[in-house]
Amino acid sequence: MLNNILDKIKLPFRKDKELYLSLYQIIGFYPHDIKLYKLALMHKSVMHRNAKGKPVNNERLEFLGDAILDAIVGDIVYQHFPGKREGFLTNTRSKLVQRETLNKLAKELGINQLILSSGHSSSHNSYMGGNAFEALVGAMYLDRGYDACMKFMKQRILSQMINIDKVAYKEVNFKSKLIEWSQKNRVELEYSQIGQDKDANGSPIFSYEVIIEGIKGGDGRGFSKKESQQQASKVTLERLRKDSSFLDAVFEAKTNRTKMEEEPVEIVPDTEVKDDFIISHDECEKQPEKHVNVFQEEVFEDKPSNNRRNVPMYSSNKSGKKRDEFDLSDITSSPKKLSKEDIVAAAENAAFED
Repeated sequence: MLNNILDKIKLPFRKDKELYLSLYQIIGFYPHDIKLYKLALMHKSVMHRNAKGKPVNNERLEFLGDAILDAIVGDIVYQHFPGKREGFLTNTRSKLVQRETLNKLAKELGINQLILSSGHSSSHNSYMGGNAFEALVGAMYLDRGYDACMKFMKQRILSQMINIDKVAYKEVNFKSKLIEWSQKNRVELEYSQIGQDKDANGSPIFSYEVIIEGIKGGDGRGFSKKESQQQASKVTLERLRKDSSFLDAVFEAKTNRTKMEEEPVEIVPDTEVKDDFIISHDECEKQPEKHVNVFQEEVFEDKPSNNRRNVPMYSSNKSGKKRDEFDLSDITSSPKKLSKEDIVAAAENAAFED
């Protein structure tokens, strides 16, 4: 029946007929515009150019397909896990659309055999298959629309090839696990790029290593910084779990670092309070004589107060002579003792004297 349909379409070349059949087996429906799918399977290594001399390859469709996949898988994950928080949904979507997953899907679907390339893509680390998978999704979107892409992902991929529940609860982010471990143990961790070169097809290859407490951990290579850091994190985690001497060295380095941080970097200030502002008795004798402030003299009012009489600066003695205020003749070393009657009489005389 499929051959009859292909005959009605009247494809101009036998190769187009074979490609049409292969695509039907992969995506589950018949392409309308076969040119889009041809472009999706054209790797940049072919160096094909259009009539204007511009290079033609699947990179633009790959860009479009990547965005469509994010939207579709995000929709599917949202509907499949009701009540789950944003972090869980984002992590699950990332694992479903990551390059490793798409590479495996491309291989299982037979997409790799349809890719038109220069023939130098035998490396098992190549992302050629995953990139072509995204480009095919972009071609499907332009050819048949969003619903066709959703149908392909639901009925062909997630129902037959991927167990979404196992993917969601499987932890594959080694970098995240290593960072979490280092934070819990207060261990210093950094990622250092140690190289960057290109493979036979001109694709960039990045090399990173993990430095943990100043000690080299694991290193990794990949077609992206993320991939190389993930690989380096995985190797480092394996060393920490299996190599006890490496683990001991890490914590010994941490101990030495924290000791250095806790040691004082300068002399501690003296807490003794100096009392040099107090003048000692010996220093007081050496001080020059100070003038008495004239405003310290007692001031006498003209009007007597209610509680006491006005005391004149000069008073007369019994002989009627004016007595100088500094006359000390009345002062005796043994004051005269008064009887009780004398004291009462003196008080009355003082009260009624005026």
